[in-house]
Amino acid sequence: MSSNSTTSSRSNMKFLYAGIVIALLLAVVAPFLASPYPDGLESAATGVINEEKLAEMEEAGSVFSSPMSDYGIEGMGKSGEVAAIVIGTLLVLAISYGLGKIIKK
Repeated sequence: MSSNSTTSSRSNMKFLYAGIVIALLLAVVAPFLASPYPDGLESAATGVINEEKLAEMEEAGSVFSSPMSDYGIEGMGKSGEVAAIVIGTLLVLAISYGLGKIIKK
């Protein structure tokens, strides 16, 4: 391995670590910056589905329950939101890493 490729490899690793740190920092501050009245998806749904049908769908509930619904851990407040987002971020990074290893082979 040449000196140039070793330097490039170290540079890539620094870039990767910086990206992971930034992703985790965003995960920690996101609950404090997010709007307490989000309406993006629900607002878009009312433009496509009439309100009566939307209300029926909400009452019916989901097919399965999420372990961390609404980006939080029930009963933990903001710290539960931070934990849920950090866990989700780490899971996505781990899955991406695993898929990258599989595809590289």
